[in-house]
Amino acid sequence: MLLLLNVIYVLIAIAMIVLILMQRGAGAQAGSGFGGGASATVFGSRGSANFLSKATKWLAIAFFAISLFMAWQATRRATGETGPSTSGVMAEVPAVPTAPAPSTGNAAVPAAPTQAPAPAPATTVPQVPAEQGAVPAPPATAPATQSPEPAKPQPPAGG
Repeated sequence: MLLLLNVIYVLIAIAMIVLILMQRGAGAQAGSGFGGGASATVFGSRGSANFLSKATKWLAIAFFAISLFMAWQATRRATGETGPSTSGVMAEVPAVPTAPAPSTGNAAVPAAPTQAPAPAPATTVPQVPAEQGAVPAPPATAPATQSPEPAKPQPPAGG
């Protein structure tokens, strides 16, 4: 039933495309005033416009009706009112709790740690009172990369 409805839906869509493309646009009315030959058509001078617009209207109504029915059918199947569907791609599978797999002793895969390592003890630097005019030493935790340059003597002022 649903496959047949999908085929009819596609055929209606193709027919609507063809009928819409066959209709004249809004600017085509000016060309018919200069002898466009509208009276020599199969449906008469105004018959084709009425036929095409009415056919397009009824095809559009059928297109939207089938769209609404298929949407209703899809939501009904998704909620499970019609029972479980085995033909659907996204069928619901009940979750089964499983126990973790036992270790097989594979040496290539390292074992995961079971507890976090203890934090390293914090080191504190004792504060020594500085002598007047003494240069403070760098902290014990920072590595000494360069020794400071000795201060150059200043020449006396006024010379």
